[in-house]
Amino acid sequence: MQPVPVALLHPATHVRPRTALVASADRSFRQRLTEILTGLRWQVREAQGGAEAWAEAEGSTPEAIIVDSWLPDLDLSEFLADFRGRFPQVDVVSTTGATAQESPRGPYRQELLYALRRTQDTDTAAWNLAPALKTPAPAPVVLQAGPRPFAPAQAVNPGAALPLEAGSPITLPQPALVRTVPLRSGPPPGAGAEKKSIDRLPELIGNAPCMLEVSRRIRLVAPRMTPVLIEGPTGSGKELVAEALHRLSSRNRKPFVAINCAAIPEALLEAELFGHTRGAFTGAVQGRVGRIESADGGTLFLDEIGEMPLALQSKLLRFVESSELQRVGDNETVKVDVRIVAATHRPLAEHTQTGMFRADLYYRLAVFLIRTPALCEHGEDLSLLVEHFMNKMGREAPMKRVDPSAMGKLTAHDWPGNVRELEHVLERAAILAGDEAVLTAQEIDFGLTVH
Repeated sequence: MQPVPVALLHPATHVRPRTALVASADRSFRQRLTEILTGLRWQVREAQGGAEAWAEAEGSTPEAIIVDSWLPDLDLSEFLADFRGRFPQVDVVSTTGATAQESPRGPYRQELLYALRRTQDTDTAAWNLAPALKTPAPAPVVLQAGPRPFAPAQAVNPGAALPLEAGSPITLPQPALVRTVPLRSGPPPGAGAEKKSIDRLPELIGNAPCMLEVSRRIRLVAPRMTPVLIEGPTGSGKELVAEALHRLSSRNRKPFVAINCAAIPEALLEAELFGHTRGAFTGAVQGRVGRIESADGGTLFLDEIGEMPLALQSKLLRFVESSELQRVGDNETVKVDVRIVAATHRPLAEHTQTGMFRADLYYRLAVFLIRTPALCEHGEDLSLLVEHFMNKMGREAPMKRVDPSAMGKLTAHDWPGNVRELEHVLERAAILAGDEAVLTAQEIDFGLTVH
């Protein structure tokens, strides 16, 4: 009689692999940690920054997340606080070790710390096996806590002595001693000096506190499905904010569809938004998909939402609540998955009190508010904006520069048209300058009415 195979006596059970998310801007660090965790039977997802990590966690909640001590797009402490609030069941481990204690301890914490320790030991070896150290006199090497250097490892015996220029040898510490040094305790070299340029998004020019606050809010809400209302004066960059929200979201590979509610006649706006069937109205010779449906899976940007007629607001409210729309002339409903971002230059909160805008729709759209400041509120950014627009024009025509007299005239202006007006004034000046390479005060024309 043949023996019964053990596999038949104890059938294998299929267990879902544990998933860990590694958030770090350092690609080599992510790769090393991924290799170690994979060897421990973890399934690993990688993220280069906080916004990407948040989107990954929204898509498939992991058992654990390992966060580097510095993120290129988000403040670490704010990210950890918000992440713990949104994903309380996820075990959060930081490379600094200190912030990890604030998170509830998961059942696999020891495995995660083991993998992190092995990764850091590898970094330490690379640090200490660097080429010959140069000091004026022989002295013990004292390692300071700080960012991990990116020098490649050298094939040197850790206990060997390296010759110094002065002729005296120095002995590198053994790896066991180095493991006590906390690694990656801060951002890469120079990150502190460039904090402002790191904090702000590339679309938003300016380092004024109000502009940095706009960037901070965009990063916080971009990975979520939360509806966003952007308020700000005309020409202050509301569409740029909407595009940044889409770019930093998990929907960035799907369409970004924008529609200006003030630019389309009231009679056509409903069909433009919701689509229509053939023969639904005079001139509808064929059916058409609306803007909402064409944004399926992506982001719908409703610019100047305050101009939408009240009758259409009620139909939009129904879609916001149910994610279902009905084309003009059709009895069937269509399910659409879009993230709604709206913008207005009007004080919608006040308009809800007077009945000019539906209060229930306002509260559905204004779950998260972002305000774009007028240019007069961040006048210290004027020179940066001028440089940005001159460089932009220099891509298609010979580069021009602005002399001090022109800059003084620009600074004295109050900019009622905000950043858009500044761009148009500089473009007008470049045309008036002709072949001249320098813009002077004479070419700065604000388009005032000539009497």
